[in-house]
Amino acid sequence: MFSRISTPKSTETYWEKLDRLKSALADADAVVIGAGAGLSASAGLTYSGERFEKHFGDFSQTYGIRDMYSGGFYPFQTLEEYWAWWSRHILVNRYERAPKPVYDQLLDLVRGKDYFVLTTNVDHQFQLAGFDKQRLFYTQGDYGLWQCSRPCHQGTYDNEDIVRRMVTEQRDMKVPSELIPHCPKCGRPMTMNLRCDDTFVQDEGWDQAASRYRDFLRRHQHGRVLYLELGVGINTPVIIKYPFWEYAHENPEALYACLNLESAYAPAEINSRSICINGDIETILNSISDPS
Repeated sequence: MFSRISTPKSTETYWEKLDRLKSALADADAVVIGAGAGLSASAGLTYSGERFEKHFGDFSQTYGIRDMYSGGFYPFQTLEEYWAWWSRHILVNRYERAPKPVYDQLLDLVRGKDYFVLTTNVDHQFQLAGFDKQRLFYTQGDYGLWQCSRPCHQGTYDNEDIVRRMVTEQRDMKVPSELIPHCPKCGRPMTMNLRCDDTFVQDEGWDQAASRYRDFLRRHQHGRVLYLELGVGINTPVIIKYPFWEYAHENPEALYACLNLESAYAPAEINSRSICINGDIETILNSISDPS
């Protein structure tokens, strides 16, 4: 549908783009937010460097793990070690607020608007910042949920209480054996509710969120809709990026905005109705939040 050629270099200055984005947010009848990992990174939820060493320095020294992402795939020999790692990972990335108030700034910008959030992030920082839970669709899962590793049924389980116990009671990078979670139906070990393969469980909550998102899109096929893409990479463009391009193309009143640290672009077909800004999302949101 779209050409392979991305948007030609704009003659607009950075500040002119910011002014257009600020006006687009003010004038929009509805805002569809599409959020990727770059948004959480801008909020300080980095998976390497100082933050990684602070929370996983012992794992780094013992196992040679160099960042939180690769640690999620490490072949731990025991479930006690596996859950020591994952309980810490879940706590600092799901139940603790992001170090920087980027999500709060974003909520202030859409407060009072008819909005909906589609995200591939699994850290639930939108909910922690106060976004309406009924306006959130986490397509790729939730660090706060467990599922059967088989899975033997399409159910998920909240994990906050047991995760906090795991973090408090673990010793030498191992949790007590009695804290290891098992499926209440078949007895197999539980695992994370993350879309890694075809075992991902789409539970009733997932289905309801998907339905609410589809309904929102149906209600806003026309009119001044802003498709606001934030920190979306190229790993899964079919979830947010490509659909946003299509929706903006089909609605002549719609605008597409792409905020990305290094690769903000759009196809030529919607170039005139696109606002592509390369830069740190926190800095951009600060700039357009300034009442001056």
